[in-house]
Amino acid sequence: MGEFELIRKYFAAAPCAQGGEGIALGIGDDCALLALPAGEQLAISTDTLVAGVHFVDPCDPFLLGQRSLAVAVSDLAAMGAHPLAFTLALTTPTVDADWLQRYAQGLNLMAQNCGVGLVGGDTTRGPLSLTLTVFGRVPARQALKRSGAQPGDLLCVGGELGNAAGALPLVLGQRCAEAAIADPLLAHYWSPQPQLALGLALRGRATAAMDISDGLLADCGHIAKASQVSLLIEHRKLPLSKALLAFVGDDAARVAALSGGDDYVLAFTLPAAQLPALLAEGWPIHVIGRVQAGQGVTLLDANGQDITPAVRGYQHF
Repeated sequence: MGEFELIRKYFAAAPCAQGGEGIALGIGDDCALLALPAGEQLAISTDTLVAGVHFVDPCDPFLLGQRSLAVAVSDLAAMGAHPLAFTLALTTPTVDADWLQRYAQGLNLMAQNCGVGLVGGDTTRGPLSLTLTVFGRVPARQALKRSGAQPGDLLCVGGELGNAAGALPLVLGQRCAEAAIADPLLAHYWSPQPQLALGLALRGRATAAMDISDGLLADCGHIAKASQVSLLIEHRKLPLSKALLAFVGDDAARVAALSGGDDYVLAFTLPAAQLPALLAEGWPIHVIGRVQAGQGVTLLDANGQDITPAVRGYQHF
């Protein structure tokens, strides 16, 4: 099977590649064309996933298809962007029809869940890796950025932390657990749900935001640096799931929440006056700390003492 036949059979024919809102021209030409309403800006982000680094190999290609797109779309959620389209650059060592079919099915399911269309990409031979570029739109000057946190703001997250990191022993086959514990942890690892709706709700309300991919402490460090403030995190306020606590225990669950990464929930700073309305709207917001003058990220115990660990999250180099 040649490159272009591969693209036509497994990707160009997928429902997510048939155009949609904001897509003026999709797969088939040298470039895709995206149409933006007047007064809106294009938000763009790229993620690369490498076999043996970002996912175990071999793994279920259907689950990998979901995961590879979800982690990229999560960046649009962090900016408060409405999703439009994505491209896929696939490097694969062989043309495995079953693998490609399963991967395309998982990719298509996540694309339809997120409302984002496949508009192009590339295929080549080599060690398995996936590069996805996502495109979204956001009204001018309304994008959520990392640089707006202000002293006095609340530090919040949009859901439970540590589930994906806690699932790693299950993913790697090192441990087993009953379905009631294993299923929600594995679902969070393989099929994270980008918080697109929450990102839209935070526009004009949150002062800074990003998605948690490398670990809470590490990613909050990016907000602190960009905003030139200090973020204080209260150890006892970390939102932990019952499944995670049952599987690894309290201490390990907190380590996973702080530095494990792969959560893909939003971390954001918020003026206190904005919180009641957001909670009344039903958003899963957890206040885990506050912003003050200074720099960096500090983890506080119940007595207000600094217990910040040396390891703060995942680093490639």
